[in-house]
Amino acid sequence: MTTLSAVINVANLPGLVLALIIIGGLCFLMVGGDWLCRGSASLAIRLNVAPVVVGLTVVSIATSTPELFTALVGVVRDQPGLAIGNVLGSNAANMGLILGAAALITPISVHYRLIRWEIPILLGVTVLFAVLVYLGSGITRVGGIILLCVTAGYLIFIVQTSKGSRIEKEIEEEIPSPIQSIWLCAGLIVVGTFFLWLGADLLVDAATESALRMGVSETLVGITVVAIGTSLPELGATIAAAVRKQSGIIVGNIIGSNLFNLMLICGVVGTALPFPVDPMLMRLEIPMLIVFTGIFAWFVVSQRKVSRMEGGLLIALYAAFIIFSSVSQTGGFEAAANEVESAIEALP
Repeated sequence: MTTLSAVINVANLPGLVLALIIIGGLCFLMVGGDWLCRGSASLAIRLNVAPVVVGLTVVSIATSTPELFTALVGVVRDQPGLAIGNVLGSNAANMGLILGAAALITPISVHYRLIRWEIPILLGVTVLFAVLVYLGSGITRVGGIILLCVTAGYLIFIVQTSKGSRIEKEIEEEIPSPIQSIWLCAGLIVVGTFFLWLGADLLVDAATESALRMGVSETLVGITVVAIGTSLPELGATIAAAVRKQSGIIVGNIIGSNLFNLMLICGVVGTALPFPVDPMLMRLEIPMLIVFTGIFAWFVVSQRKVSRMEGGLLIALYAAFIIFSSVSQTGGFEAAANEVESAIEALP
């Protein structure tokens, strides 16, 4: 597979050009993800698949493809930090930045079904992901297979438990009129997939080179720039829904995205190409994500809505997550610990 670095020596490019390549890569990811989503959803409906099944499975998976392609390209290039950083950062951005911004616009209502099923499942999957990472010092092939099995079980579960429910009607309303031409659907799927690969290729190369120049880790770039970039489509759609006061399935979309990031993306990548996880992530970011998910769950469950004040707190928590990650990945905590150790040794 030809890469950008094989055609152009990114190390010789000016910083402005690298920034433009990153923006271009994100644009390809957004367009590719949207086309793949529209094509696959329309094709499934044309093949007489129920809209609720399309919404809960095909659309949910398709909207996670930017993160999936970015993670795959990162691991293939032997840059697992960027891949896992993207997953952790995307989940934090979904809960803090996206839901927080939407709640500031209008309080977000929450379905009872999400409180009963999806919230506990998200907490369980987050803990399972952490356990697999700690046991294998990364995502092993066995861990990837376990996550894929959990993904398959969850897909079956949500399809079976959503039939005839209120959420089924709202999901059907969220799916636009399907494209009638099967050939056009196939074309969107093929071109969308190509754009996703191209966007991930551009993004990973330019982001990695930028990280080297700034003296920061690829993991930090994955947690911040790449994670926020691949979450922009969800941010735009969520804010648009909040402005229209159509908050019915905002939380459901965020939970679904986080679940598929952990189960599907890490499952696919871990099964195909097992990868290690930076010990620093296991000491700080992963525990922080578990705590963040627990606080997010508490806000969602309390009074079955996310208030404006809680939205502001979620944004503050996301900012704290980014700050702590930045300090951690730049060696700030380690340097402070060394200074404290030196001061203790200097005591009489």
